[in-house]
Amino acid sequence: MSTIDKFNEHIMQSYGRYPMVMEQGQGRRCKDEDGKEYIDFGSGIGTNSLGYCDEKWADAVCAQVRTLQHNSNYYYTAVQADFAAKLCETSGYSRIFFGNSGAEANECAIKVARKYSFDKYGKGRHTIITLVNSFHGRTMATLSATGQDVFHNYFFPFLEGFVNVTANDIADLEAKLDDTVCAVMLEYIQGEGGVNALDKDFVDAVYRLCGEKDILVIADEVQTGVGRTGKFLAGDWFGKKADITTLAKGIAGGLPMGACLVNEKLSGVFTPGTHGSTFGGNPVACAGGLAVLDRVNTPGFLDEVCKKAEYIKNALSACSEVTGISGMGLMIGISLKSKKAGDIAKKCLEKGLLVLTAKDKVRLLPPLTIDYSELDDGLRILIDVLEE
Repeated sequence: MSTIDKFNEHIMQSYGRYPMVMEQGQGRRCKDEDGKEYIDFGSGIGTNSLGYCDEKWADAVCAQVRTLQHNSNYYYTAVQADFAAKLCETSGYSRIFFGNSGAEANECAIKVARKYSFDKYGKGRHTIITLVNSFHGRTMATLSATGQDVFHNYFFPFLEGFVNVTANDIADLEAKLDDTVCAVMLEYIQGEGGVNALDKDFVDAVYRLCGEKDILVIADEVQTGVGRTGKFLAGDWFGKKADITTLAKGIAGGLPMGACLVNEKLSGVFTPGTHGSTFGGNPVACAGGLAVLDRVNTPGFLDEVCKKAEYIKNALSACSEVTGISGMGLMIGISLKSKKAGDIAKKCLEKGLLVLTAKDKVRLLPPLTIDYSELDDGLRILIDVLEE
């Protein structure tokens, strides 16, 4: 029985998968079980931020595996303390809750916002405004928060207390920012929604209006954070620091890790028993996270992310099939003239390049460590496919 047949016999069919069995990876290239090599412009949807099996990352993870693989959160570990300290220092936040995924980080953010408001104002101030076309996860709460009807079928009833506002529509925001609202939750760049960045004027309005009413701002940086856009947090491009920021995907270089970061005002909201996660802050994942932070904090690293982004955009701008390029840093959306993004992704796979899609765009999330020769090889394949 083939790997794919065995896989499909035993695993729920909740994903539309490409017919490729990945076997190993090194750097920014991987191989399937037949030995065919691929250049990776998707990095596991942004999780393999340092590429495959980065040497320093792998050494740190393996050393931790042989020391202590897991510890109940009834006890302390030095590696979790070190990772939390480094992440607070890098991000500028006060406290962190560790989970295992972006959805879990966003669940935590929702609970922090509602408890803060309950503690200070009592019941009835629990509504969280999210944006149309947003994506915040697939748990019931984060799915309820997600502003895309395509994800909402089948799973009724949804959790109450979420209201959608049209992105970049300040008047819509003002109209819905009533006395029941405790937080506004946004993605600076809507990744699954099509790699669309918010307008700075709208972001400014969110912070101004929320500041006037002690309404919290939650920044979902699950996909945009940890250097993806060329700054550690995408909010830095907008000159803003949310009350709560959520991180995941690339934070631990490919290991399950999510983080909910809060400012000093919210540092005491959670008390023992109000939230938890069995695997949150797992020592192995924390060791991977420390290796990622060490690399991202290297002088000049984020400048190189920006330079590589411009290199990609310049190459694609000359392609006749490309009608527009969106996103920031190494989070790129490509609008097409006549071809379908899904067809492009399939043809690229056939030719040895892994790319992603987002709505009707081709989406690129290459490892932050990708070099220019690898970019050249991958772009050559992508442009050839686009211009066929």
